[in-house]
Amino acid sequence: MIDTPRSKSTPVVRRAFAGAVCLIAVAGLALTAWIGVRAVLAQTHLLQARAAVSAATGALDDPAAAAAVFASIGDDTSAARELTGDPGWRLAEALPWIGPQLSAVSDTAGAIDSAVRALEPLAAASAGLSVDVIRPVDGAVDVATIAAIAPAATAAASGLRESADRLSAIDKGPLLGRVADGVSQAGELLDTAAGAADALQRAARLVPAMLGADGPRSTLVLFQNNAEWRSLGGVVGAVAQLDTVDGRMTLVAQASSADVGDLSAEPVAELAADVRSIYDTRPARYLQNTTQVPDFTVGAPLAREMWRRVHGTDVDAVVALDPVTLSYLLRATGPVRLASGDDLTADNAVRLLLDETYRRYPDPRQQDAFFQSAAAAVFQALADGRVNPVALVDAVGQAGRERRLLVWSADATEQAVLDGSTLQGALPASDGTRTTFGVYLNDGTGSKMDYYLHPLVETAWCGADLASVHVELRSDAPDPASLPAYVTGGGEYGVPVGDALTGVYVYLPPGAQLLERRTTGEDGATGFAGGVHDGREVVKWSVRLAPGETSQLDLLVRLTATAELDAVATPTRDGSELPRGGECRFPG
Repeated sequence: MIDTPRSKSTPVVRRAFAGAVCLIAVAGLALTAWIGVRAVLAQTHLLQARAAVSAATGALDDPAAAAAVFASIGDDTSAARELTGDPGWRLAEALPWIGPQLSAVSDTAGAIDSAVRALEPLAAASAGLSVDVIRPVDGAVDVATIAAIAPAATAAASGLRESADRLSAIDKGPLLGRVADGVSQAGELLDTAAGAADALQRAARLVPAMLGADGPRSTLVLFQNNAEWRSLGGVVGAVAQLDTVDGRMTLVAQASSADVGDLSAEPVAELAADVRSIYDTRPARYLQNTTQVPDFTVGAPLAREMWRRVHGTDVDAVVALDPVTLSYLLRATGPVRLASGDDLTADNAVRLLLDETYRRYPDPRQQDAFFQSAAAAVFQALADGRVNPVALVDAVGQAGRERRLLVWSADATEQAVLDGSTLQGALPASDGTRTTFGVYLNDGTGSKMDYYLHPLVETAWCGADLASVHVELRSDAPDPASLPAYVTGGGEYGVPVGDALTGVYVYLPPGAQLLERRTTGEDGATGFAGGVHDGREVVKWSVRLAPGETSQLDLLVRLTATAELDAVATPTRDGSELPRGGECRFPG
């Protein structure tokens, strides 16, 4: 048999093909080994860096402590970035299945390294700076030192937010569980760090200004009473004017809301039509009701104008806080002695100010004097420097997160610093990643019975574009006969003695559509009303509860689904009564 040229070449081709396959296999194994080794090394560096970044984030309350943490972070993050960024790694990122895993790892390494680089200028600017800088010395806070770290803090906040957003943009769909978990954990860490840096930069820009770094300043302080609910916390009772210059604070005037005078005849300012349709003109006629609109940028200017008309001072800013905030501040100052002889502590402040006061003093002016004494004592402890600075930062941070500490500035530039923060006390905001409801509580009894009411607010997804909001109110009021008439309201506004009438205002996200509403529980529910405020549909539920009763409201809403769903609500006397996730109340 004669061989043809084709048949003669077949063994050669086969050998060549086999050799190529072997080479490819060897190259693939080598590449796999190369990537595997680098991945293990990168993971080691990332774990070390992540632990260090977490420590640095937790130490941002004390810039000097944070600076010390950065000594070893940079080397680890740079090494991880280099290990996951060489040409071989990039080549493997184009492969199916394994490629997205490798891309996610390299993106995570790059984001963490970028975050560390963003924090380094802040660490350098903060070197040698202690949190003790916020403690007054000889009656004055060192505002210049605080202001000096603002540029680095602002840059760090911007860089950290960019890194956090980079991780949140990673598609986790094709990722393995372990890789997806690692990306999520890193993203949460950077998001927390970005939030901490953002709070620091806002404080570094705003606090010196409010403490008179650029000239004398006046601030009106509103003390809200959580025993008589208003949307932002409670009815405004005691008020004070705090003047500052060069970091030195002076309490120059105190008054009760009754001292402001009778301004009820005509509103002190024109309210928007949508606000009037829901709240009438009461927020612009009574200082007590300036916190009824759940937007501090509306109520604060009204309080400022009322104070100007009575006391003749155009204050530069307005701050609102409540007895719970005072209890948090008392963790930092320790107990303070009142003129009454009482020791006001973090443990007894809420009970003493919102319950026992009314049993002890039947005259409202005596009650107001007691409130003023408590506020003055805490202020004096702060002004004298009798405070633990770390505990003070924690106290202010917690009060801010719970929306029980609010700030408004008449200066547009300063007000812009507050934009988007919980301190601003704005209407609930929603965006492409988060949907937020608002649930605001207002007393309708003319009493202090809200000390005994307990709300529960839950949100849940019910489907691709459906969400439910659950609001529950429970009364644990004692026998009305055991309570002063000032607490029960004495039936003056038509509510039976011992009962509590509450107006619950539920703000839906912009564009949301209410599909169903229902109530369960006691027969005290008196009806529904509503309106539209700033493009948000508002459902008002009026409910009356006798001691021991509970009522519930459930809403089913159609809206665009987002990754997160939550709510903001009126802060009560109990710091644990915060909105939370729950179960859909409309199954099927």
